[in-house]
Amino acid sequence: MKSIALPAPAKRFARLAPVLAIAAIAAGCASVPNPNPADPWESYNRSMYQFNDTVDRALLKPIASGYAQLTPKPAQTCIHNMFNNVFDVWSAFNSFIQGRGVDFINTLGRVLFNSTMGLGGCIDVASMNGSTRIVNDFGVTLGVWGLKSGPYVVLPFLGPSSLRDGAGRAVDIFGGAATDMSITAITNIPLRNSLVGMGIIDARANLLSADKLVNELALDRYSFIRDAYLQRRKSLVKGHEVQMNGAPDQPEETLPDYSDDTAIPMPAKKAGQ
Repeated sequence: MKSIALPAPAKRFARLAPVLAIAAIAAGCASVPNPNPADPWESYNRSMYQFNDTVDRALLKPIASGYAQLTPKPAQTCIHNMFNNVFDVWSAFNSFIQGRGVDFINTLGRVLFNSTMGLGGCIDVASMNGSTRIVNDFGVTLGVWGLKSGPYVVLPFLGPSSLRDGAGRAVDIFGGAATDMSITAITNIPLRNSLVGMGIIDARANLLSADKLVNELALDRYSFIRDAYLQRRKSLVKGHEVQMNGAPDQPEETLPDYSDDTAIPMPAKKAGQ
C-alpha cells in the first residue's frame, strides 16, 4: 500500500504534537505555596509560562533565529520599521483618547513623515530627525483612565500580561480592525495571514538579544520577566499620568525597556532548565 506524503507544515506539527501534549499535562503540576502578592495566580502562571516556553523553543525561536541569520540586516530593519509605522497609527489613537494632544500630533506626524519620506515606513526618518517614538496601547489607556492593573497573568502563547492589559490587548486587536488601524483590518485573508505571520517572526527575532541577556542575568527567568514587565507597564502609565498633570514630556525610551510592546512577549523557562 502506497504511503501518503504529508506536507512540510503537517510533518512539523506532527513532530511537535507530543512535546505540546507533555507541556499541556505539565501545566497543571506546578504549585507555589506562597505566591508573590502581585502574582496570586503564580502556580498557574508558572505552568503556562513553561508551556509557552516549550512552544517557543520548539517552533518560534528556531524560525526567528533562521530569519535573523539569513535575512540581510537592512531588510530586517526595513520590515521592522514598517510594522512599527503601522502600529504607530493605533498608538496615536490611544494618545488622542488619553487626552494627550501633543503626543497624538507628534505620533501622527511620525506616521505621515515615515510613510512618505520613509518609503512606506521602511526608513524611520522621523527618528533620524529627533522625533521620539511613543509606544502606546489600550492597556496603557485603561491605566491612564484609572483602572488598576489587577493580578499578573501569563496568557497562552502571548505571555506576560495582567487582567487590565489582557482586556486592553483584545481591544488592540479587534478595535484596531474595526477602526482600520491594524493589519487585522485587511480583508484579503491570505495577505493578512502572511503579514501577521511575518509580524510574529519579526517580533520574535527582535527579542533574541533580550532572550540572551535574560539567560545571562536571571537566576529565575519567570520572576525576572514578571517583575520587569510589571515595572515597565507601571512606568508607562505613571509617565503618562505625569504628562497629563502638566509635567514635561517623558520620552518612552527613558522608561525601562524590557520588551517591545508591539511584539509578542518572550516566553521563558524556569531556573535550572
